[in-house]
Amino acid sequence: MKYRVIRENAVHYSIEEMCRILHVSRSGYYEWSGRGDSIHTRTDHELKEKIVAIFKQYKRHYGSPRIYDELQDRKIRCSQKRVERLMRELGLQARPKRHFKVTTNSNHSYRIAPNLLNRQFHVKAPNRVWTADITYIRTFEGWLYLATVMDLYSRKIVGWAISETLKNDFVISALRMAVQSRRPAKGLMHHSDRGVQYASDDYQALLGKNGMICSMSRKGNCWDNAPMESFFSTLKTECVSEKVYLSKVQARREIFEFIEIDYNRKRRHSSIGSMSPENFEKLSISA
Repeated sequence: MKYRVIRENAVHYSIEEMCRILHVSRSGYYEWSGRGDSIHTRTDHELKEKIVAIFKQYKRHYGSPRIYDELQDRKIRCSQKRVERLMRELGLQARPKRHFKVTTNSNHSYRIAPNLLNRQFHVKAPNRVWTADITYIRTFEGWLYLATVMDLYSRKIVGWAISETLKNDFVISALRMAVQSRRPAKGLMHHSDRGVQYASDDYQALLGKNGMICSMSRKGNCWDNAPMESFFSTLKTECVSEKVYLSKVQARREIFEFIEIDYNRKRRHSSIGSMSPENFEKLSISA
């Protein structure tokens, strides 16, 4: 009876945890569940348990390609088609990304730089091209604004800052954080939209001081900065979702954890070989 309860709830709970609570051994459960089953069926049961654990670990945001890659890293050998089939049987489907519009205030008299990047998003080395942008976070205490700087080579967020206003200070703070952590050589291309924060004299002076070349998207064309738009979509889907933070302190804490722990160090990116930005950069250094 206990074994049947475990099998019926294996999709929702860890088999190891249920065995512990019900005071039965895992080996006993697997022996019972495998009676009359083929070896393939028994290994399917075991693989399903691992798939569910990974799916929960990454908060329902991984589809079959990323779960397959995670299994390979854990030395669990199987095909991607098998993972797809088992996920269908389990009814597991990754949450779809949501699309968000970003409003840019380009109604100003500052100089607009040409679009030098021209959608050349594949970069051969770190600290060659950075992109920057701003997005909005809703809380019950009011709006917060997040400025980020991304290294296009690894898609790593190398600088970021949060503000309660859209004044220039926080985009400057994000760029300074990136410069201090990366120490790039002169000649780095910095790409952004043509918003007032990035076109301002103070921001342009900081770019010039660090020997950076300024590039800006064409007017009203978000695809000219597609990797950053993709990051914001991931942020809104996997961290912010449809929630409204109770406080600005809570929002700051969760965004910090998402950027520095989940996104930079754990989350797999299809554009860099299904690796995390941190691991991709480590691999390039050791190569």
